[in-house]
Amino acid sequence: MNAIDLLKADHVRVKDILAQLNESSDRATKKRVDLVAKLEMEITIHTKLEEEILYPAYKKAGGKEQEQMYYEAKEEHRTVDSLVLPDLKATDPSTPEFAGRAKVVKELLEHHIEEEETEMFPHAKKLLGKATLDALGEQMEAMKAEYKKGLSAPNIAA
Repeated sequence: MNAIDLLKADHVRVKDILAQLNESSDRATKKRVDLVAKLEMEITIHTKLEEEILYPAYKKAGGKEQEQMYYEAKEEHRTVDSLVLPDLKATDPSTPEFAGRAKVVKELLEHHIEEEETEMFPHAKKLLGKATLDALGEQMEAMKAEYKKGLSAPNIAA
């Protein structure tokens, strides 16, 4: 699978989790906690794949416009990873505050996904070409398998 197809498949999974989270009720606390954990795992792995593999190749192959998009996308990741998601995780899942924060996470991530899919990914296809995207996709699949193994290792040992 090439890099862009792999990332788009991740986007579909993330959007599905976000939809389930936003449709959940204040009484579905366990479901909400589970969905937030799933979302965090997906986002953590996805962000690493983008920031360690695709984004550097995109920035290197492009010009000033790509460099600006690179930094904007990284900042959007930082906002979700460092601010918004930790706040959501720390919020009581039975409260209206949780529902509000979940909605903001959904809006931020959907905006980010849309920008990547309509602006960055089409540019990346032109700049990098099929062979490079295929090679990057292979790297991503290997890295993803490694990260998933690492994230699930503590669960196995417990």
